[in-house]
Amino acid sequence: MSKDSKDDAAPPPGLDKRDWIAGLERGVSIIEAFDDANPRLTASQAGQRTNMTRTAARRYLLTLQHMGYVASDGKLFWLTPRVLRLGQSYLESARLPRVVQPFLQRVAAGTNEIAYLSVMDGDEVVYIARNGPNRSMSTGYVLGARVPAQVTASGMLMLSLRSDAELNEWLTTRQLTVFTSHTISSMERMKLELARIRAQGWALSEQQLDLNSRGIAVPLRDRHGTLVGALNITMPMGHESSEDAVARVLPVLRETAQAMRNLI
Repeated sequence: MSKDSKDDAAPPPGLDKRDWIAGLERGVSIIEAFDDANPRLTASQAGQRTNMTRTAARRYLLTLQHMGYVASDGKLFWLTPRVLRLGQSYLESARLPRVVQPFLQRVAAGTNEIAYLSVMDGDEVVYIARNGPNRSMSTGYVLGARVPAQVTASGMLMLSLRSDAELNEWLTTRQLTVFTSHTISSMERMKLELARIRAQGWALSEQQLDLNSRGIAVPLRDRHGTLVGALNITMPMGHESSEDAVARVLPVLRETAQAMRNLI
């Protein structure tokens, strides 16, 4: 089968082939091919990143250009701000980001720090709600940002709460990306850290993604006890010790997460 014959490929497990629209999947994969390291792509490069031929990738790129999601100078293609509408549609239609906003405001007011709600998407954390002071922080902590779970308090917390089988699969098949000299780079050390986080029920992350950055997170569960995300604070290290920061912030996070349970 050629790369251009993917419409005949088997659908994902659990989905009837009659309900599988491969063209839609491929169009989305083209959008997802662009990232920090690849902000502009030729049709050939887009094809390589999505396992398509140059011809197929070019057709999808031109279609997306016609729809306003992609721009081009005739050789290179790049995403336009219109792509943000896709994420905005989620933020406007999903109930969770709207419900948590008053509670994030409570956390921010009680700690004078930036409060976030984050969820897991694959191996990444996505920040879907935010409240707090306007403070210069890494782009990794802006609303809608996607960050490797291994380097955030919320991400490590949600990883630690996966089933034993899921966590073991993650530990044995992933590679840890190093961002700073403090980033946990050993899977054995990560395994121990995740076990500690699971046992205590909250997570502390320091200088894993950025130097001088600290995060503290607690699980956010619904009324049935199902994990729906993580409530977390991100702050500069400053002159406050880890112990003092945890003592100041953790009770506020825990009380807020508990207060939210019956509303989600």
